[in-house]
Amino acid sequence: MRSMLVIGAGHFGKNLAIKLTELHNEVMLVDVDEEAVQKLEPFVTRVQIGDCMDKNVLVELGVCNFDVCFVCISDNFQSSMEITSLLKELGATYVVAQSDREIHADLLKKIGADEVIFPERDMARRTAARFSAKGAFDYIELSPEYAIMEIEVPEEWNGKSIRDLNIRTRYRVNIIGIRNDKHILPLINADHVFQAREHMIVAGEQKDILKMIGKKL
Repeated sequence: MRSMLVIGAGHFGKNLAIKLTELHNEVMLVDVDEEAVQKLEPFVTRVQIGDCMDKNVLVELGVCNFDVCFVCISDNFQSSMEITSLLKELGATYVVAQSDREIHADLLKKIGADEVIFPERDMARRTAARFSAKGAFDYIELSPEYAIMEIEVPEEWNGKSIRDLNIRTRYRVNIIGIRNDKHILPLINADHVFQAREHMIVAGEQKDILKMIGKKL
């Protein structure tokens, strides 16, 4: 369990705070909007109404005691910059700032952000890759070259093992799990025999995964 501070109860901030809580983290959510904060109170560990551009508010929160501080303010870049700077000034361990522009990301890093994330850009890339590949159900980009993708098992593979198909050598991808309905079996061994309606979770270079899908589906 880790301790998280989420500043900003907008669309991304609220969903981030809820998911972090579901993953058994202790989450403090802070925003100036009293109504937004009250609506989210049942879903996170703690909430606080406050303007984090006020240094005294951050001091009272004890920002240095959180493992990660998220600055989730997309509609006011000046506020995002000032809060990020104050967090680092007050000794925050790790600050993650949200951005939608590369030039903003560069500035956030220069004033102390340990990491900058691009939720809209990343979701757009994930959606584009998923729907560009026939039979793909999920997609996670690890880098511009590498990805993890969930794809359906080709019908002609049913009843054959991973070893029989020699997938790693033929396609240069690794099968890291099998989804059977709602259950995921991780780190499948080479003797696993594919069954109808199974999905593979594969990892490798994007070009190799897409090439395999193109050949087999």
